[in-house]
Amino acid sequence: MTAPAENPTRRVLLAAPRGYCAGVDRAVIAVEKALEHYGPPVYVRKEIVHNKFVVETLSERGAVFVEETDEVPEGARVVFSAHGVSPAVHAAAAARSLQTIDATCPLVTKVHKEAVRFASDDFDILLIGHDGHEEVEGTAGEAPEHIQVVNSPDAVDDVTVRDPEKVVWLSQTTLSVDETMETVRRLRERFPSLQDPPSDDICYATQNRQVAVKKLAPECDVVVVVGSANSSNSVRLVEVALDAGARTSYRIDRAAELDPAWFEGASTVGVTSGASVPEILVRDVLESLASMGFADVEEVRTATEDLMFSLPRELRADLKAAGKAPARPERGARRSLEVTPR
Repeated sequence: MTAPAENPTRRVLLAAPRGYCAGVDRAVIAVEKALEHYGPPVYVRKEIVHNKFVVETLSERGAVFVEETDEVPEGARVVFSAHGVSPAVHAAAAARSLQTIDATCPLVTKVHKEAVRFASDDFDILLIGHDGHEEVEGTAGEAPEHIQVVNSPDAVDDVTVRDPEKVVWLSQTTLSVDETMETVRRLRERFPSLQDPPSDDICYATQNRQVAVKKLAPECDVVVVVGSANSSNSVRLVEVALDAGARTSYRIDRAAELDPAWFEGASTVGVTSGASVPEILVRDVLESLASMGFADVEEVRTATEDLMFSLPRELRADLKAAGKAPARPERGARRSLEVTPR
């Protein structure tokens, strides 16, 4: 009689880096500190970061999320999200005498400054990004007469410029690195004199999370990406996992959305999270996977991140005036889990 086959080892490969980046940490802590210092309500234009759990948690503490500045009472305090805003939004806030805290990620601000600089030199700026995304709207608003958005490689054929010798490309910070470079390649075929940005626009955190997923995906039957549907970098991680060899990949907001049917016959599950996802949501996913038999967790690390940004200057000034030392973003949610490293 043939002995029954042993159950294959079920394991989780946990991507590192994952979760909160420095810009998200800074923005979320800015709202928390504003609520502590000024008291609620503190208004926030758009979602401070693209994560449902974060927005719900801050709402419970007294943050009021609005779509536009005209929804904020005159003279009230408003925080601008990590994705950045256009000069027109700053002007609208000033017209209503709003007290603003600009939590724009410094890496997004860098792209804004590049746009202003190239526009002042009368370049046509091809902004690679997703039309309608808040970050793209903010960047394009810096020089709308010079910027056109290129949504994908397939959109390149529709691009027109005034002078093919004065063209530069910039990009949204949260894109797929591979797709962006394919778009650039096609643009350069059409415009050989196309200039590159002075430094890489896709942020370090987006790139690091994609590299980590590329490393673990070939070994995975399923890759679970924790992140909200409107989080560009989270959605890209699903695409990267599939392109890198994962059999299937799913994006979820939280552990309750896991479907046991996804893991039937699977032996290895990859887990990562987008740059706006607190670690508590990843912990919940790992606990749920453990209950399904995937209790062996190995961390797959491809980089170590130690970058931190200071809080927005407006908030720092008020905290200093009140004798409160501005906190550095040292959120416990960013700490790694106790897992076996690889």
